[in-house]
Amino acid sequence: MIEQLFPAKRAVGRAKGSALTLGLVLTLLSGCGTGSVPDTYDLSAMTADTRAPARHRQVLVTEPTAVKALDSDQIVVRLSGSEIQYLAKAQWADRLPRLVQARLVQALENTGKLAGVGKPGEGLAIDDQIVTDIRAFEIVGGSGAVARVELSVKLLNDRNGAIRAQRTFHADTPAGSGNASFVKALDRSFAKVSGDIVGWVLATL
Repeated sequence: MIEQLFPAKRAVGRAKGSALTLGLVLTLLSGCGTGSVPDTYDLSAMTADTRAPARHRQVLVTEPTAVKALDSDQIVVRLSGSEIQYLAKAQWADRLPRLVQARLVQALENTGKLAGVGKPGEGLAIDDQIVTDIRAFEIVGGSGAVARVELSVKLLNDRNGAIRAQRTFHADTPAGSGNASFVKALDRSFAKVSGDIVGWVLATL
């Protein structure tokens, strides 16, 4: 779903035409200095296809950690290994870590297999915590742009702080061209990663 909410923010960095497809370059440059209102995008909360049995446990999903470039409502485009830019005329509906946290909570709730799922401050008697670090959530330019999502996840016993298990989840999806196509590809990558996380959590508890 796309909504127009806030004033546009100027993309930062320098585009390297040799490192990106023409469509990606044009998308990055088209919003510079226009003052137009950006499109605002959300992420989907998927229901994982899992046959894991119900677990009578209450799980806390903490807000994911992320480097500063990802800890905002901007959509990241990686031009090279060390150079990034923000997608012009586009933004997330909230700071990315808060958005990822909310959709992971919904995805776990959608399974109907846990006694409770919540965020810090909601008063649950917690059995386990899901602690997540966003390592990548970006469009990666090149001869064929891809939407890359990578989340590192730890499952902690809340009563003694012991790590039950930890794993990194990753997905790449062809990104096509244009803002809507880029964000749909990111949403597909996140759907794959979040579905894998939910299945893994239920199988591990």
